[in-house]
Amino acid sequence: MAEVKSMSETNPLTMGTSLKASAIGGVVAGIIFGIFMQLMGKLPMVAMLVGSESVAVGWFVHMVISVIFGLGFGVLASGRKNIYGLAIIYGIVLWVVGPLLIMPAMLGMGVMIGQAFTGAQLMNLVTHLGFALILAFVYSKTNR
Repeated sequence: MAEVKSMSETNPLTMGTSLKASAIGGVVAGIIFGIFMQLMGKLPMVAMLVGSESVAVGWFVHMVISVIFGLGFGVLASGRKNIYGLAIIYGIVLWVVGPLLIMPAMLGMGVMIGQAFTGAQLMNLVTHLGFALILAFVYSKTNR
C-alpha cells in the first residue's frame, strides 16, 4: 500500500514561505502568551526594557520580540519534519536567553541562572514552551 504524504513532506518549504508561516506563528503565539503575561502583571516589566512602564508599550515590545522569535524559528524549521521536537528545544533556549539572561541583565538585576529552578522561573519555562509549541502548530498549518 502506498504511503500518503502531506504537502509539507513532499514539497519542502522555501525560506520565504517558512518565514511567512513563522511570522504568523509568532504573532498568534505572542497574542496568546501576551494575554497570560497581562493577567500576571508582567507587561509593565517588558515595557521597562525600553524605559516605560505602560501596558500598551509592554504589548508592543512583547509583540516585536514574538515576531523576531517567530522568524528565528522559521529559519531553523525550514525543511525540517520534526518541528515539535525543535519547538521544545527552541522554547527552552528562549527561556534561558530571555527571562534568565537578557531581560534581567537589561533591567539591572543581573542574570537569573541561579534561580532557574524556582517556581517563578519554572512557570516562565512552561510559558516559553507553550509559546514555542503554539508557534510550531501555527507554522505547520500556515506553511502551504
